[in-house]
Amino acid sequence: MTGLEALQSVQFVTKKGKRPAVLRAEDWECLIEWLETLEDVQTVQQAFTQLKKTKDNRRRAGWLEWDKVKGEIG
Repeated sequence: MTGLEALQSVQFVTKKGKRPAVLRAEDWECLIEWLETLEDVQTVQQAFTQLKKTKDNRRRAGWLEWDKVKGEIG
């Protein structure tokens, strides 16, 4: 299921003048995964835009060397 399909699966319930949205847990998880993927794509696009601005100079673009930071990832 795509994020758009998860959004389209929302059901609305009216109670006491309010309309909360109801999703199946699986649809909610799919929606969260979709949003996280969009966030990852934006991060990569920004990184490559910065890399282009520095004419492929990774250091000037702010990229870190893997061998220097791999021990910090936990």
